Amino acid sequence: MYLKSKITQKLLKKILAGLMVSIAIATTSTPAISQDRENYGEALQKSILFYEAQQAGKLPEWNRIPWRDDATLEDGADVGVDLSGGWLDAGDNVKFNFPMAYTVTTLAWGGIEYYDAYQKSGQLEDLSQNIKWVTDYLLNSFANDKPGEYVLYGQVGNGKLDHKWWGAAEVVHYEMDRPAYKIDTSCPGTDLAGETSAALASSSILFRANGDPKYADLLVEKAEKLFDFANTYRGKYSDCLKEAVPFYTSVNGDRDELTWSAIWLHKAKKAQNNSYSGEYLTFAEAEYQKMDKPFNYTYQFDDKSYGVYILLAQETGKLEYQQRAEAWLDFWTVGHQGQRIKYTPGGLAFLVKWGSLPLSANTSFLAFVYSDWLKKTQGNSAKAQRYYDLGVSQINYILGQNPSRRSYMIGYGDNYPQNPHHRTAHGSWLNSVKEPQQTRNLLIGALVGGPDGEENWEDDRNDWVRNEVGVTYNAGLTGALAKMYEEFGGEPLAEISFPKSNDPEIYVESKTTVGEKQNTEIDLTIINKSAAPAQGLENAMVRVVYEVKPERVKDISTFAVSNDCANSPSKVVKLKEDTYYTDVVCRDTVIYPGGDMDYKKQITLTIDLNKSGSSNLFDGLSKMFAKPVRVTKICLYDDDKLLWESQFEK
Repeated sequence: MYLKSKITQKLLKKILAGLMVSIAIATTSTPAISQDRENYGEALQKSILFYEAQQAGKLPEWNRIPWRDDATLEDGADVGVDLSGGWLDAGDNVKFNFPMAYTVTTLAWGGIEYYDAYQKSGQLEDLSQNIKWVTDYLLNSFANDKPGEYVLYGQVGNGKLDHKWWGAAEVVHYEMDRPAYKIDTSCPGTDLAGETSAALASSSILFRANGDPKYADLLVEKAEKLFDFANTYRGKYSDCLKEAVPFYTSVNGDRDELTWSAIWLHKAKKAQNNSYSGEYLTFAEAEYQKMDKPFNYTYQFDDKSYGVYILLAQETGKLEYQQRAEAWLDFWTVGHQGQRIKYTPGGLAFLVKWGSLPLSANTSFLAFVYSDWLKKTQGNSAKAQRYYDLGVSQINYILGQNPSRRSYMIGYGDNYPQNPHHRTAHGSWLNSVKEPQQTRNLLIGALVGGPDGEENWEDDRNDWVRNEVGVTYNAGLTGALAKMYEEFGGEPLAEISFPKSNDPEIYVESKTTVGEKQNTEIDLTIINKSAAPAQGLENAMVRVVYEVKPERVKDISTFAVSNDCANSPSKVVKLKEDTYYTDVVCRDTVIYPGGDMDYKKQITLTIDLNKSGSSNLFDGLSKMFAKPVRVTKICLYDDDKLLWESQFEK
């Protein structure tokens, strides 16, 4: 009796708990959609633009970022492979191919789903060429595509060393070596090879639609070989490419990427060949059975499960995949099995503190895709509307419809983050995240990590949790913005302008002292605070222009002293009557904005009017009362190119 009573009490508690959860779920829903309209065309345009700020290698002519320049041109030289292109990952200078490939897949997916919106908004070309910038790099990364000898490079740059230095991409090669890291058949990476395959396969569909079947066919060919690599040689890439840890560790395993790759190859082969028999879909459905099938997180670089649910639902129409997709999207809206994502008072669906907004944006993009499919196949159901409303509310929150009235996309709206955790945008010359205080370059289009669960957020560059940016962060957002443009319209800007600073970035500080023996000492400090773009001075030369009587030229001698660089002054060279110059070259060093010992070099030039040392009384008196040289101009050159000059008034 007692035992039965205890069981009854426990059962009653469970029933009551279940009722409370049901009541809670029934009385909560996604936040109401604001009637305010953002300029979704502008937001879409700027989200794509952000990727041009992340480009590495020799920048293309179409790159629109005025404060960026060529960078990491020697990447891959240590292994004899051109790995100079691609994207820099986030606010650092490392190339991580696993998240990079995921980003390409996600962007291409958005281009496929909302092709007409990209075309109508005038953003299709920008999207396509930004994707191709990376697919070209990924093709190069697949250094050996011969079966049995596969080699795929998955990272360039040592993350731990890179993160210890705070400087721009354009000058990182002066600071450190950038080794390339690979996977191969002896130490493979199913997840990395699978995601790279998915990136190429998905992109092939977009390029085929754009009228470039030759490039699309190449992508499919390489994607199939990468799939074979991923399937034949199993293992997590971060177990072999250990330098990716802890930055992009494969925690979720590799079955989702293998399934993901197979689905995208299925779609790519269908687009390529009407006689394709569907073997990749068969493989994907079989591999899906072995996957973990979570519902309480979301689509991101290390977990493609949620994308798998949606694509398999689209391709097969089977209830199993729909139920998985809806369990996940219900978790994000009304709740599932007693679990529901947290909502902030302002309406943000908050999953975790690190990257709260990118995760919400990813979910929004996939919610739009699934909602569209539900409407197309099942009519305008309540579920389709609920998932659609989720996407609309979250994207509007990101763009400024939140309690702070803050846009979390840099450069969009009137109130947006000013100090993202981004080295090249910051423009420090001191290897310091704190100096200068204000970011010097505007990182237009970047989505920052976002607020915490209480909607606290500060514009603090050193807070990388809430102010990190990255190529993965804008991936789902871009596709979601294309959907928002399709629904609500908006106008991309005719021209995107970047603020300019009038402060000199490269210059010479000087101090002139006249000695008792008619010699003139000029302390010259070459300063390189360049940020727009950052650059290194490899052959700096200072030209000192001065006035002196022609009859005194024969008495002049020059010499230079420096602890910073090897140098020797040129002879006295006539410029015009009474005006001469002497050049001082700073050799065997590079002056670059990389730290206190790197951004400035000091030289002292002495111009002596008592060269001959004559004992003649008349000569001695004339030298005694002669005026020293008067410096009229100082110029700074690098490789004979004039960078800066300063004229001194009489």
